[in-house]
Amino acid sequence: MAHKKSQLSDKIDINMTPMIDVVFQLMSFFMCTLKIVAPEGDFDIRMPLGKSASAVVDDQQVPPIRVKLSAGPDGSLAGIAMNGNPIADFNELQRKVVSLVGKGRGPDSLADKTEVEMDCDYGLKYANVVRAITAISGTVQDGQIVELIKKIKFTPPKAGK
Repeated sequence: MAHKKSQLSDKIDINMTPMIDVVFQLMSFFMCTLKIVAPEGDFDIRMPLGKSASAVVDDQQVPPIRVKLSAGPDGSLAGIAMNGNPIADFNELQRKVVSLVGKGRGPDSLADKTEVEMDCDYGLKYANVVRAITAISGTVQDGQIVELIKKIKFTPPKAGK
């Protein structure tokens, strides 16, 4: 008996056209159903610009504001001071900030250029820090949020004070 060589070839052809069609259909489906959410990815990060040799000096600039929050023995708020001057409460702190930066808004406003440095005692309860940040960063008027100062930095914590 003579053995005949198989008629099948070793190479198998795969038709890629249906697979490519499915990939393009999936791509078009996901592109058409994509909904971009406005706040997603909007971190409102403002990087400092490099100063050029011919930088214009801004005559309308507020020096950095320093806010000191003192803690009592139990971590409660013992006192608030702004630039060394004692302040009664967070509402007064907000009024002082508004009086310094004014009511102008936008990228060239005084509120946008002003920076606040917060010095909080180590044992202070975090809720007081949040209330201070809220008083400095904005107000609510007629149901609308009015932004004040966005640049807030903290001094390094000092343990034992």
